[in-house]
Amino acid sequence: MSEFQTPTPPADEVTSDDRLWALLSYLLTPLIPIIILLMEAKKNRPFLKAHYMQALVLGVVLAVVGTILAFIPIVGCILPVVWLIVVILYAVKAYRGEYVTIPVITNFVKNQGWA
Repeated sequence: MSEFQTPTPPADEVTSDDRLWALLSYLLTPLIPIIILLMEAKKNRPFLKAHYMQALVLGVVLAVVGTILAFIPIVGCILPVVWLIVVILYAVKAYRGEYVTIPVITNFVKNQGWA
């Protein structure tokens, strides 16, 4: 190993880098989860895999539901604020090193074998 390469951490260890990528996965969904899917070194890390797949599905669901509900005047105004609060809460939990359980989405991701 050359002096410029960093050793790969054990698979069960959650690094600060993993926590940062998990935070960004929720805050910038679905862009960051797609980028992680393209990064070989990141996509198979257990902690990251649990978060980026959930964030990807959450981003798609929120985009679809948000588009549909945007046509209802009051809901269209409130929805982005609620979406932002929920995403920030999940991002903070992920940054603390916790696994996030999102109703329906977590079970869907696990049943598909994605996490």
